Amino acid sequence: MRRGNNITFYKKILALVLSAAVLLCAGCGIKQAAGRPQEGQPDAGDEKPAVLSNDTSVVYDVEPEYIFTYAENQTEDYPTTQGAYRFAQLVNERTGGRIRIRVYANAQLGDENSTLEQLQFGGIDFVRCSMSVLAEYSDMACILMLPYLYKDAEHMWSVLDGETGAAVVQSLSGKGMVPLSWYDAGVRSFYFKKPVYSLEELSGLSIRVQPVKIMEEMIRLLGAEPVPVAYENVYSAIQTGSVDGAENNWSSYDAMRHNEVAPYYMTDEHVRIPEMQIMSEATWSVLSDEDRQLIRACAQESAAYERELWRDRETAARQRVLANGCREIILTDAEKEKFHKAIEPLYKEFAGEYMDLVEKIRQGQQ
Repeated sequence: MRRGNNITFYKKILALVLSAAVLLCAGCGIKQAAGRPQEGQPDAGDEKPAVLSNDTSVVYDVEPEYIFTYAENQTEDYPTTQGAYRFAQLVNERTGGRIRIRVYANAQLGDENSTLEQLQFGGIDFVRCSMSVLAEYSDMACILMLPYLYKDAEHMWSVLDGETGAAVVQSLSGKGMVPLSWYDAGVRSFYFKKPVYSLEELSGLSIRVQPVKIMEEMIRLLGAEPVPVAYENVYSAIQTGSVDGAENNWSSYDAMRHNEVAPYYMTDEHVRIPEMQIMSEATWSVLSDEDRQLIRACAQESAAYERELWRDRETAARQRVLANGCREIILTDAEKEKFHKAIEPLYKEFAGEYMDLVEKIRQGQQ
């Protein structure tokens, strides 16, 4: 079993810990014959297994040449985590068990910022992270986070899968990371303790945001007060009145039960922040060209799988919270236009030299 050359002291320690975990897992239940999935497990060729895990990702129970680590901060059943397991499953199947990828969900290896840093020096092999984190490494990547940039999901994917997406990928290359594929993270909207129907009613309210400058500035331009709060503390912040509301997608709103304390969901759809599967450049360097091509192909397939799971989850989440008393507030086109105009200064501040590209995207040319 190989993991690459020139391993640092830190990496040796991490490798020992992870290897022990893999051996422990193997001793607990991976007992299928080589080349055949365990009874009850979905075959790797199945289009959409119900639930994937590290057990289902091992299709060939043979001694692997490589064991790689994959950091994911979401829960086991979350679409991005399931996409990671699907990726690991495809790689294991198509290499005949020669490459095994173990996914560490629930932020076991750290949050997105720290795992991306570890990936850059080879301490972790794969991560899935938000564009809000990657924007720190590329000014061009920042434009993909601009609010009200896309007309809808189809528009966003046409941009990401086109020339603009390819240019952003290139801007991240050579920084210790190798971008592999785009993942979906839905569209974010506002939700509140009390109903809000207009831009004027948003004025003066305190809104929880991620500690990201562009998001904080967006809230200010909309007339509200941005309050950075850790994701796991949003429920209590709304409940105690520390904030009047927050913003996120339907899936997170449902998963964190924010509908219980903020039952008014205003679908302004202000931002779509894509996510990305990334491989460590240090790990990439030890692989053959054939393995690199295979990993890219598997990453693309896992992305298509994740997008489908995301659509299903988002639809189910919306239906569930509405059935439990959530009220969806749909803005008129005229009211949405007020929101769009209010954040115009944000484009000039954050788009910089890419303003021409931003205009092309908004006009549907990219």
